[in-house]
Amino acid sequence: MQFAIGDTDFLLDGEPFRVLSGALHYFRVHPGQWADRIRKARLMGLNTIETYVAWNAHAPSPDSFRLDGGLDLGRFLDLVAAEGMHAIVRPGPYICAEWTNGGLPAWVLSESGIRRNDPTYMAAVAGYLAALAPVLVPRQANRGGPVILVQVENEYGAYGSDKDYLRALAKLLRGIGITVPLTTVDQPVGSMLADGSLPELHATGSFGSHVPERLAALRRHQPTGPLMCSEFWDGWFDSWGGHHHVTPAASAADSLDALLRAGASVNIYMFHGGTNFGLTSGANDKGTYVPITTSYDYDAPLDEAGNPTAKYWAFRDVLAKYAPAPAERPSPAMPAPAFSSPVSQVVSLWTVVQRLGAWHWCDEPVSADDLGQVQGLTLYQAAIDVTGPAVLAVGEVRDRAQVFLNREPVGVLARDHHDRALPLPPGARGIIELLVEDQGRVDYGPRIGEPKGLIGPVTLDGVPVRGWRALPLPLSDLTPAISALRALPVSEAPYGVAGPTFARAVFDLSSPADLFLSTAGLGKGIAWLNGFCLGRYWSRGPQRTLYAPGPVTRKDGNELIILELGATDGGTVEFVSGPDLGHTEH
Repeated sequence: MQFAIGDTDFLLDGEPFRVLSGALHYFRVHPGQWADRIRKARLMGLNTIETYVAWNAHAPSPDSFRLDGGLDLGRFLDLVAAEGMHAIVRPGPYICAEWTNGGLPAWVLSESGIRRNDPTYMAAVAGYLAALAPVLVPRQANRGGPVILVQVENEYGAYGSDKDYLRALAKLLRGIGITVPLTTVDQPVGSMLADGSLPELHATGSFGSHVPERLAALRRHQPTGPLMCSEFWDGWFDSWGGHHHVTPAASAADSLDALLRAGASVNIYMFHGGTNFGLTSGANDKGTYVPITTSYDYDAPLDEAGNPTAKYWAFRDVLAKYAPAPAERPSPAMPAPAFSSPVSQVVSLWTVVQRLGAWHWCDEPVSADDLGQVQGLTLYQAAIDVTGPAVLAVGEVRDRAQVFLNREPVGVLARDHHDRALPLPPGARGIIELLVEDQGRVDYGPRIGEPKGLIGPVTLDGVPVRGWRALPLPLSDLTPAISALRALPVSEAPYGVAGPTFARAVFDLSSPADLFLSTAGLGKGIAWLNGFCLGRYWSRGPQRTLYAPGPVTRKDGNELIILELGATDGGTVEFVSGPDLGHTEH
């Protein structure tokens, strides 16, 4: 099979071909559900699946590169091919995607400049692409595989205009054996298209409305070749403390119709958003830090749990006007099991904290990154002794610090509130501790790559506090906490859980099934089900449920662990029949 770019069309074996694609990020979907989501894309009328590649998920350290389990990109692409579909791969190295650090590994950012032709950065990128080569190269269309397009960088024109950098990336891709056409994507606004592409790369656009104007701008920039919107925004992401974004199905379908009526190809962003499982959600900071929610539902045609929405059927009707529609239709969604389960055991974080990490000594606080920490919590501890009222001040908190004096809560310093100081009680004496939460690394703009933890000095009434020790808590291995919980006798469910505390609940199901954990009665924290991290929750909202994929559940002995940093208002956990993503703007 040969795929090429012609004067007016994409060409598949020499014949005009319209790309009808949908975005589906393998790293946001449980691998046991990949085939289901891909199939539903075909049944909506799509012929192609697009995915980013999250470098930092595959390479948590310089000497590792994971391609197993939920990171088995080769298996994902093979499932696309098995469904008779094509694939577009966008390996970045920067992807944005509302993903922590925009997909860039923290260890790369600590060593070099980013998104430019920096020798140290480009050497790391070369290693990354070389590690991807065995996955991507044999799965290209001209080798019998599904991959028809590979994208260079991502919306680079919104960040910079370093043509040498873009050429170096394209050269690296060709060097590892990528022979299919290379593309770029930018918003057709201002100079972004010109800054973010090269004459030898095929430019595409990213937009969700004003279709005639955006296509006209794209055509002015690139007089020949097929028009393509490779990020047709059909919804939007949510942030903690905001509202759940929705785009009416009818208006989104009208814009899609206008795009296809003009003869353009499309990649619907998102077809299925999925979930920021674990601690993978990113953040924005345009003056105020705004972390992104665990749910990446995106108001997409398939909802977070993979069920067709009104938008799915509206888009299916539009696509059927331009390509044959499959006769088969997805089955309607069934309600998830709704039940409650008592919290049977609790153990304070302070009881197990020594077993969750290793202490580091430092005269002044150092960043989490300096400790080798890329996610989770960092505990800072020092001795203080003051006689009267005192003010504790921090250079900057990234991102939220709970302050304790002798293990009693004193207050919270929140980055999104621009907090830098709080009062201590008169005669404060003993151990001051700051439990600092990384709420997600910035994924867009100039603050990508900034370190986490405590930044700058910590002072008491202007005098630096010295003699610190710091404990990284990545929360990647909860074995000590779970062992402590299991060793406790099952007790009457407490009225509530006061954090920071681990809590455990155990329940059975009639059969494995998707679940929705209600977070309405919880405060702020993280949840795991059978060892699988469902992600963060926060009473701030908007989302009020955490999605648990069916493949992580079992019939008997399901074990839910939560780390509650604040407090719960009850002694049971509730599972509800469907998602609650919160209030909308309207």
